[in-house]
Amino acid sequence: MSKSFDVIVIGAGPGGYIAAIRAAQLGFNTACIDEWKNSQGGPAPGGTCTNVGCIPSKALLQSSEHFEHARHHFADHGIGLKDLSIDVARMIGRKDTVVKQNNDGILYLFKKNKVTFFHGRGAFSKGIDGGYQITVGEEVLTGKHVVIATGSNARALPGTPFDEDLVLSNDGALRVGEVPKKLGLVGSGVIGLEMGSVWRRLGAEVTVLEALPTFLGAVDDQIAKESHKAFTKQGLKIELGVKVGKVTTGKKGVSVAYTDAKGADQKLDVDRLIVSIGRVPNTTGLNAASVGLKLDDRGAIVVDDQCRTNLPGVWAVGDVVRGPMLAHKAEEEGVAVAERIAGQHGHVDFNTIPWVIYTSPEIAWVGKTEQQLKAEGRAYRAGTFPFMANGRARALGDTTGMVKMVADAATDEILGVHIVGPMASELIAEAVVAMSFRASSEDIARICHAHPSLSESTKEAALAVDKRTLNF
Repeated sequence: MSKSFDVIVIGAGPGGYIAAIRAAQLGFNTACIDEWKNSQGGPAPGGTCTNVGCIPSKALLQSSEHFEHARHHFADHGIGLKDLSIDVARMIGRKDTVVKQNNDGILYLFKKNKVTFFHGRGAFSKGIDGGYQITVGEEVLTGKHVVIATGSNARALPGTPFDEDLVLSNDGALRVGEVPKKLGLVGSGVIGLEMGSVWRRLGAEVTVLEALPTFLGAVDDQIAKESHKAFTKQGLKIELGVKVGKVTTGKKGVSVAYTDAKGADQKLDVDRLIVSIGRVPNTTGLNAASVGLKLDDRGAIVVDDQCRTNLPGVWAVGDVVRGPMLAHKAEEEGVAVAERIAGQHGHVDFNTIPWVIYTSPEIAWVGKTEQQLKAEGRAYRAGTFPFMANGRARALGDTTGMVKMVADAATDEILGVHIVGPMASELIAEAVVAMSFRASSEDIARICHAHPSLSESTKEAALAVDKRTLNF
């Protein structure tokens, strides 16, 4: 006998579990299906983000940052250490604990909000009168509405599958058991740079091979150049404009044949190789064909601007649809879809979705870059303020980078904010709020910011748009 629900969510990553909770809050009888397993085989909701993405990578970044501070910066504060070492197994163990805390937190939220959770792979069985039949193992569920939130998978190099021992995706990169002497990264994507930063801090010699001729092409040019300079100074070796050829694995590690930007044949020998060349939508096992669910040529589910698929009552959110593959974008879409099902007007503004790279220095941005505005032919003014002129940054001992603001030349509306430096991931929130309310640079310049704080740099960047900084 099947179990009936108003809303069935397939996937309990950031988009899925949030959609399920919001649907339940709105009074719908809601189920959420997820197949992630922990090391004991139990449920591990949270998707890629919680299990092998955002959360564990930040845990390792924090651990490695502590180690780097102890090794290179504690002496500046008068703190002396002897026989400093890193216990990688313990570091990985702490990461696993953080992940489990998040898994358990989501299960608690399901219980609190009366969401029925099913552990297993959800797949379409058939369309029925007024809804759809979904199977989870031997369970059969029926739902009036189905929200697909199955996320994405790491893209492998052609002909070189991940073995998660020598050739690593984000998953394997989070489970390395010892510090490699030499680590290679193919692609300067977010996961690659973050994991490269982790192992570089712990002593690995890290080389990045990037196919594009520019570093961080999606980032504002000025911020990207500042980031490149900082990473290079730290010891990351970054080669741009390369063409990766044959990748060979053996007992001694991995060998990567490639052509450099000048057309010369080169070879990189490393202990391990992290591949960070993007992600692909995860629709495997959904049995989409059984109900005629439309996919595009990338395997993504085709949706309109409201996240509706070609099937009535079927919605899709997050990495499995168009748009940026970001956990917080998925969350916003999940909330919006639940509210649309309830007849409300859920809303997601793609123009104010922040982006963050949690390296050191952190990189964060929202809105348009200078190069985008130039390409559009839009007149603008730009202002920058360096952290080296910020009192709190000096006290922290971290003065790398800047805050940059671009505003419309005629109206002064803020069009983009770009940050490289300490706590950029937190500072960007003010910019998102400002742009969501269509604030001007003058608005930020006139708002009192606490002193001493890093956020004063945002105010000073706003003042710089009008060429009237007070501290630089």
